[in-house]
Amino acid sequence: QAQLVESGGGAVQAGGSLRLSCAASGRTFSSYAMGWFRQSPGKEREFVASIRWSSGSTYYADSVKGRFTISRDNAKNTVYLQMNSLKPEDTAVYHCAAAAYCSNLLYCTRERHYDYWGQGSQVTVSS
Repeated sequence: QAQLVESGGGAVQAGGSLRLSCAASGRTFSSYAMGWFRQSPGKEREFVASIRWSSGSTYYADSVKGRFTISRDNAKNTVYLQMNSLKPEDTAVYHCAAAAYCSNLLYCTRERHYDYWGQGSQVTVSS
């Protein structure tokens, strides 16, 4: 059974950095698109970034472009989200997700596009 497990969250001051990891197991994800989403209390889950496992092509939400970097390590079956210049508004639970059918990353920015989800990792940024 497919499983995604996030790690690396925590608390940091504004301007700091964190790196989230998403370990994938239980099936072959080489043809999948992998995404990061986040959700703050009282808000809808929002798209952050995505990467195509096979090619490494990426796509970012405007709110994180230039500050966050998504990457993957094929040998470790792990996807990363490097978060720099963090702001208090980045505070949220961050979820990793996998999409089996995603022809174009630009169109895979909604929850319904993704088939598997991790349990989430809390990121708290203080001012």
